[in-house]
Formats: sequence, C-alpha cells, structure tokens
Amino acid sequence: MKIAVIGQSLFGQEVYKELRKEGHTIVGVFTVPDKDGKADPLATEAENDGVPVFKFPRWRLKGKAIAEVLNQYRAVGPELNVMPFCSQFIPMEAIDFPKHGSIIYHPSLLPRHRGASAINWTLIHGDKKGGFTVFWADEGLDTGPILLQRECEVYPDDTVNTIYKRFLFPEGIKGTVDAVRLIAEGKAPRIIQPEEGATYEGIQKKDNAKINWAQPAEAIHNWIRGNDKVPGAWAEVDGQKVTFYGSSLVDNDTTPNGQPLEIPGASKPGLVTKNGLVLFGNDGKPLIVRNLQFEDGKMIAASQYFKAAESTTVELTEEERSFAEEMRVVWKGILSNVEEIEDSTDFFKSGAASMDVVRLVEEVKLRGSGLQLQNEDVYMATTFQEFIQMLVRKLRGEDEEEEMVIDYAERNVNNMTVRMPHQLFINGQFVDAEGGKMYQTINPNDGTAICSVSLAQVSDVDKAVAAAKEAFENGEWGKMNPRDRGRLIYKLADLMEEHQEELATIESIDSGAVYTLALKTHTGMSIQTFRYFAGWCDKIQGCTIPINQARPNRNLTFTKREPIGVCAIVIPWNYPLMMLAWKTAACLAAGNTVVLKPAQVTPLTALKFAELTVKAGFPKGVINILPGAGSLVGQRMSDHPDIRKLGFTGSTPIGKQIMKMSVNCIPCLHSCALSNVKKVSLELGGKSPLIIFSDCDMDKAVRMGMSSVFFNKGENCIAAGRLFVEESIHDLFVKRVVEEVKKMKTGDPLDRATDHGPQNHKAHLDKLVQYSQVGQKEGATLVCGGKQVPRPGFFFEPTVFTNVEDHMYIAKEESFGPIMIISKFKEGDVDGVLKRANDTEFGLASGVFTRDINKAMYVSEKLQAGTVFVNTYNKTDVASPFGGFKQSGIGKDLGEEALNEYLKTKAVTIEY
Repeated sequence: MKIAVIGQSLFGQEVYKELRKEGHTIVGVFTVPDKDGKADPLATEAENDGVPVFKFPRWRLKGKAIAEVLNQYRAVGPELNVMPFCSQFIPMEAIDFPKHGSIIYHPSLLPRHRGASAINWTLIHGDKKGGFTVFWADEGLDTGPILLQRECEVYPDDTVNTIYKRFLFPEGIKGTVDAVRLIAEGKAPRIIQPEEGATYEGIQKKDNAKINWAQPAEAIHNWIRGNDKVPGAWAEVDGQKVTFYGSSLVDNDTTPNGQPLEIPGASKPGLVTKNGLVLFGNDGKPLIVRNLQFEDGKMIAASQYFKAAESTTVELTEEERSFAEEMRVVWKGILSNVEEIEDSTDFFKSGAASMDVVRLVEEVKLRGSGLQLQNEDVYMATTFQEFIQMLVRKLRGEDEEEEMVIDYAERNVNNMTVRMPHQLFINGQFVDAEGGKMYQTINPNDGTAICSVSLAQVSDVDKAVAAAKEAFENGEWGKMNPRDRGRLIYKLADLMEEHQEELATIESIDSGAVYTLALKTHTGMSIQTFRYFAGWCDKIQGCTIPINQARPNRNLTFTKREPIGVCAIVIPWNYPLMMLAWKTAACLAAGNTVVLKPAQVTPLTALKFAELTVKAGFPKGVINILPGAGSLVGQRMSDHPDIRKLGFTGSTPIGKQIMKMSVNCIPCLHSCALSNVKKVSLELGGKSPLIIFSDCDMDKAVRMGMSSVFFNKGENCIAAGRLFVEESIHDLFVKRVVEEVKKMKTGDPLDRATDHGPQNHKAHLDKLVQYSQVGQKEGATLVCGGKQVPRPGFFFEPTVFTNVEDHMYIAKEESFGPIMIISKFKEGDVDGVLKRANDTEFGLASGVFTRDINKAMYVSEKLQAGTVFVNTYNKTDVASPFGGFKQSGIGKDLGEEALNEYLKTKAVTIEY
C-alpha cells in the first residue's frame, strides 16, 4: 500500500521502519518542525531513505484546514494514513482522504482513558490491566471504531516509564504494523466504541498534579507513580513545592523509625527514614518515596531531606557527650604539643600528619564499638567540633552517602548494556534543564536518536557557576591539601579504567569513533591524562627571588602559584572525552572548580564522566556538566562575571568571538569591561602542512601520511590539511596512497574490522560533500572519494585530491574530514616549499618526512607551528605541551605548561 506516516518520536520512527520492511511504500512522512536545530527521529530516518518529509507547524488555523498544507499532503497520494504517535490535530479533510482512511495508536484500552494522558490515568486509577488500541481515526481522534487491541498486566509499582518500555513501545510497534497488515488483507474490523466504561480525563499538567492527602495510601501511591516522571506529583513542604518520585507501597504495618516531617494537609506527618520518606494515607497505611525534587531543580534521595538544608550542629545526648570527651583525650594524646583541645582546634594545623590519621581512625574503631571510619573522613572534618558531629551522625546511622539519582538511558550494544546519564550535572546531582528543555543526540552510524538529553539554559549556567564558586570558596575542595586532591584524581582515573569499555562504547555510538580507536585513544589517553596531572597536584611550586631595590636589605620575596577559581571549559565533538580530559585534568590538578559544556552533538561521555566523579568522591560543585547550545551556554560562560578562566577548543571563528568578549588584551578593553577580563586559552583550527621529501622512507611516509589525514575519520585538529610531495616521488606516493585507501573498510564503528566510521553529524557530512564539490570546480583532480557513502548514517568516502594549487579554497581552508590534499613541489626546493607551507594563518601542527637529519632539523626549525612531527605523525603525549601559533590559538594543553593556564602567580615580600 501507499502509506502516509503522520506522527513523530522514536515510536513513529520504528513503525515507519517496520512498514518499509513489510514492503509498503511510504509516500510521505508528516512530522513536527525541527526543535533546536534537531529533526525528529522519524524525519531523520525518512530523509536518510529519500522519502519526502513535510514538517508543518500546524494543519489548521482558526478551526479550518490550511489549504496549502492539504494540497501538499494530497499530492503524495496516500491510500492509508498511519498515525503511530501524533501530537498535532489532523483535520478530517486529511483523515478521510485515503481510500482506506486513517488509523491511530493510543496507549489505553479504549474506550477507557480517552485523552492525551491516557497512560498516566491508567496508573492513577490503579487499573489492573493496561494496553493499547489501534483505532480508525475520526473527528474526536480517540472515539473512532476499534481495529485492534492488546493488553498487559499493570504491576503495583509500574510507572509510565516501566510499562512503556516493557509493553507499550515494543508491542505497540508490532500491533500498529499488524493493523496495517489486516487492512492490506481486507480483514480489518471496525468495532464501534461503547460509551459504557468510557472515561474522559484531561491532560496532566504540573499545576494539576498536586497531591490530595485526603485519600488512602494506595490512591496517593497511584497518583505519584501516574505522574512520575512527567509532570511530577507535588506537595507543599516547608513553604515550597516538593515533587515526589519513586513511590512504592509498604507491605507491613510496622511504623518505621524516622524524623517527622510536617506536610500540610496530610493525615499525619511523614517520616524521613534511611530508606526514604514514608507517607501516610487517610487510612493510616504507609507508602514510601525514594527521591525528592525541589523548586530549583535539585533532586535528592528522600532519606537526605534534612541534610539537604545543611542543618546546624546536632545536640548530643549524655552518652554522646561522654564519647566526645573520650575523643578529646585521644586528640590530646596525638596532638601532644597542644595544651588544650578546643572545639575549634584543627587536627592538621596543630601538626598532625598522615600517620596520625591512621592512629586516629584505629582509636575510633576501638572506642566506638567498631565504628567504621575512613581516612578521608578525617580530612573532611578537620576541627574537633566537625569531627565529633561527623562521628555522632555515623553512630546515629545518619551518615549514609547521599544517593545519586540518575535517570539512565540504557542501550544494549557492543555486547554490553551501557547506562548513560542524560540530564545536566550541577552541584553533584543530575537535574533537568530549566523548563524541562531537551533535545536528542543522534547516532551517526544510522541517524537514529540515542536518547533525549537535557538542554541547558542561561539560568542553568548561573546555577552551575554558583555551585562551583561555593565549592571553591567555602567547600571541601578549596580547603583540601594538594596531595589529597591528587588522590581523588587518581581514583577517578581508576574508575575510568574500570569503565573503559563502556566509555568507549558510548563514545563510539555518540561520535562515530571506531571502537578500537575509542578504546585506545579517546578513553585510553583520557585515563593517562588524569593520572599524569594527578601526579602534579603536590608539585606546583613557587620560587624565592632576591630583590635589590629595597632598604634595609633584609627582605624575602617569594611567589605562590594559586588556582584561579571557577573555570569554564568548552570542548568540541571530535574527541569528546579526550578533550574533556586534556583541559579538565590540568584545571582540577591546579585546584580550580569546573563548569564544562560538551559539544551539543556529543554530550554522553561527559555525563558518564560526571557520574564517575561522584563515585570517586569529588565534593559537590567541583565539576558541573552542561550540554547545550554554544550560542546560549557558551556565550553566558564568556559573559559570566564569576568565571575567571575560559578554556576553549573549537573553530577559529568561535574562538575569535570568545576573545572579543573575554580575553585580556588592550584592543579588547571595551569588550573585556563587559565581562571581567577573564583569562582565556584557545585551541583552534588548523591547516597543518606535511612535507614529504624524496629521500623519505616511502613505506613509512605512505603509512603515516594516511594516518595524518584519515585518523579518526579526519576529524582531528592536527590532521595534515595539506601534503606537499616532492616531484620525483609524487606519482608513486599518490598511487600507493590510493591503493591503501581502497583497502579501508567503511562501516559500523563497533565492528572490530572497521577502519573508517561515520562522520560525527549530518551538517558536517554535508560540509564535506560541498568542500569536495568546490575542489572539483576549482580544477583540482579528484583521484578517489568525494561523495557520501550510499547507506544509512553519515558516511563520507575517504578522498584524495591532487594538482591542488596554492590559490584554491581547498588549499587554504580546513576540511576537518577524511580529505587528503596533495600538492607537488620542485625537486630540492626546500625554502620554496617552506614558504608555501607557512603561507597560512594557522599554525597548530606540521610534519616532515626525510632521512636527512640536517634537512629535518632545518625544516622543523622553520615551520611555524606549535608541534612539528619528524618521520611520524599524530604522536601526542600527555607530557608534551600541545597548542598552536597564529590563528590556531593561544595557550597550551598537556604537559607542565598546561598547568600555567589554570594558575595565577602571587608575589609576597616580607621585611625581617
């Protein structure tokens, strides 16, 4: 049949794919307009297949069908409309147009729960049976005759999410396709919906989701789970709206021990217990909720409610005071040089060392009935009062580590289940963006959506910066000694190594990186980077300086290297995790706090990294991750007065824009005044020259020349943007390169045999196609490639151009893709080729291949680039500084020099 698919979402996409497999012709896909520059998954899938896609914002205006929209719809000539998930109102002129009419999917057993929030109401009403209906659409859209129904059991603790994943999504797709099959076979029934048993509930919105406490516990539980996770059931607690998540009924009638929490309107106070917040219905029966969310978006484990407010010191019982005095004696025994242990006495400022920590921990175990204390607990509670408060909370069982609430997106891929956080990470918690804004991150291998990701707004940047500032100025991080800071970073590196395969898999599906490369380089070098900089934490030193112009001549001047404060980091999409590591590791080692924006198209490894920082024990607020648009989030970072340093890796045009707003240079004083003269480091674009002389090792030159261009699909900032090959070997070199290109396997990046994966995203793929077209129009010779690979996903053929002249666009501009640009140079013309190689405003990297050591040294000295490779390429190392000259940026990543980007120097002069 000729079918028009009208709808959206992953559900619509899967129905579309299955209908094509069944042999039906999809004559048109009608979906919603792009949101935040991202097409709906259904639209993306159809566009990749070459199916006509229409993105109408609406089908009717003021109650009447829009003629232009109807005409475009009718022109595709559908015989059936299939509406798998449709949020738009489709006029009857379109519903009735096909000869077979229109069918629509609905997540309820009609006639029960007609309306857009049907599945919510299935749970709210406590229905024992749920399911879906495929029915013939009519003017009411959910009152037409029934074609097919499938039902499932609803479990007591089901949520919208669990029932959708378990049944409504997989079985709904099958059911919709089965319904089409029945129509094609002429066997589709039309069962008139009865009015008996029909219910008509409205759309669930936040304002309507307030909990009514005047009902039994089961009804309250159903209300909470029916609104979980959108819009979220809420109640007023302590004068603010608190949203409840993760409800379950309590089977036994035993009242648990807990701290009372007054809830206006409830039949009795709630109880904050170790397992969560226990609530009571008007029948006296309990239920428990696991998580709470406050109006500012912060989500906590319900068991941590009273801790969330950073409550004041706890009052000690008589027994606890006796224990405190025992501990005072222990402290006195360790700190023998201190006359009296006051509440304000600081353990370390009073002379305690690491062995004293070990002794204190053992004394606590001995005197505290086996109370378990970790060394880090002592470092986090350094005064005697803080120490006693910490011990008392442990004795009372109130110190359980706060549960990190993560709404994972899970994928079974690469022979494993990867669990991906997809919310913003602010102040140690995963939270939704302001207004619940989201977007979809796309798998470049097939163009499908991986999951929805929270899209940060300006207010989210402000929250993250405030958290980072608090952590730096008043939190544990700002007080931590450098060696303990290094210990945390080492632990983080260990956790990254434990999760290396999962990180590499996420990197592969989100960025298109070939898995074997993602494992070794994207994640492997990231782990090495954190380990390298962890070792620097306690080795950051100043110096003493003799000063001569002061009298009397008894002076001491010394310098201190201090952290800058809150640092913003903006990273690109080609190496999402590695670029994070290159900047963040040095930033943390120096003692700063971080607000990081990953590239909008590749946010997932950054968010997984955030999860690991919590497991490593990083204090709240030290690291914050904000997926979002550079024009919004990046701009706010540039402008924010509390951010003292901005580290950016990306394109030269964006780098220039950042400098206008932030950099501390005289020509920009006016713009700097608008911000705060923040420190800036920029790693920008490149057009790195690679010079290959005729006396090279040809095998190595071909192998490394291939790597210099095609490594990581050419999405490599130091990729050789232009090869200069000496005339006498030019033809042989090209021949050998083309032979190697033809051997490259292009395909699924998770396939271990794949050499060349998809480009990162469609816009970049389109740019590469256009780039190649420009090269051909200018007269360069296209030897191979130059086109999109005819398969799903964003694949581009490895490409080779020869006869490239200096004036051509492709000789000057970076492709950032798998395109080799080859130019000849005359035999022996060393200075001539150097002049051509340096005739660019970029200067990130460069290379030379020759067996002549004198020539190699001369050329490496004359090349104007931050990195020069001799008889190799792409050999970066965590200990070697990395950064460009000219318009390729300012500042360095990696090596000891990278620390300078995140430190400030203070001079202190003392007269004695």
